Amino acid sequence: MVDSSGSWRDAYKGMSSDNVKGLVLALSSSLFIGASFIVKKKGLKKAGASGLRAGSGGYSYLLEPLWWIGMITMIVGEIANFAAYAFAPAILVTPLGALSIIISASLAHIILQEKLHTFGILGCALCIVGSVTIVLHAPQEQDIDSVLEVWNLATEPAFLFYAAAVVGAAIVLIVQFIPLYGQSHVMVYIGVCSLIGSLSVMSVKALGIALKLTFSGTNQLGYPQTWVFTVIVLMCVITQMNYLNKALDTFNTAVVSPIYYVMFTSLTILASVIMFKDWDRQNGTQIFTELCGFVTILSGTFLLHTTTDMVDSESKGNDNHLLLRIPKHSEDSNGFAQDGIILSLRRQESAKSPRPARQTKQLEDDLEAVPLRRQESSLRS
Repeated sequence: MVDSSGSWRDAYKGMSSDNVKGLVLALSSSLFIGASFIVKKKGLKKAGASGLRAGSGGYSYLLEPLWWIGMITMIVGEIANFAAYAFAPAILVTPLGALSIIISASLAHIILQEKLHTFGILGCALCIVGSVTIVLHAPQEQDIDSVLEVWNLATEPAFLFYAAAVVGAAIVLIVQFIPLYGQSHVMVYIGVCSLIGSLSVMSVKALGIALKLTFSGTNQLGYPQTWVFTVIVLMCVITQMNYLNKALDTFNTAVVSPIYYVMFTSLTILASVIMFKDWDRQNGTQIFTELCGFVTILSGTFLLHTTTDMVDSESKGNDNHLLLRIPKHSEDSNGFAQDGIILSLRRQESAKSPRPARQTKQLEDDLEAVPLRRQESSLRS
């Protein structure tokens, strides 16, 4: 028992004060960002009702106050996330975005009436378990004394190759695939967000380190590399937010959030491993445990996505019905224009008797006879 408790104490002591700060900031960030998805979606819906939808290329949401509230909430979350990257490695900070999935899926179920299947709760639990696993085995933050060290890491051949591949893939998606498949395949918009997002995280981390060193007394603002990272952050974030808005406006929030998280987190961890060499400071057991935690999170997000499709298919099955429309008439007996009336005739589930089909056919004939009867009544009067 003593050895076991001692090992637990050693594990907790292994988390540095910087990692703890990064952990708290990352958790706060997820709370704000998860809520912002819902507020922004409400704003996009309201703006789309009176103007061109964002998914169709419109920007009417910029005039919608509710969307700006969601954007401000997201900015607060991103600022906390920004600060978290300055204190802790990306392998620790980025996977904690799973909490934002749980928050957004739960709020979407309550506020947006986007149903969350019972197994979706299990998916949320898996995300939490995976996040805890990664937190307990995350690597320590690398000691960096100058933004020039970050610049040297960013200009190594391996990361330059990764950055070129990401930019090239994003351009291909924007030019070739979005015009054709943007409205029907959620992966297109999210692919652009995730690819550019991985570069934005690396730039944010570099800028965050520069600001942290500046506030601690070592001024980094005089280096041109600091401003280069700032420009890259602005360009990446603007692009990322633009296509994330399109994805949210076009597809279900409970679908966008988990897929975006999976792709964004995977690419960010890959970028961090290449640029900051996080795994060079860990042994095989720690790396394997982190990967198991990440796979657990992926399983949870996949379960959330799958159960959303189950809910959609169930609702479509329950709403299977026949629509009949009474033809419009120019005027009724009182001289008022008549609008077509839609009648919803729910199909009978039982196939034992042909009576429901005959009843439906009879009702169709009766509805077709309505205009003739009204015309005859009008002539008699």
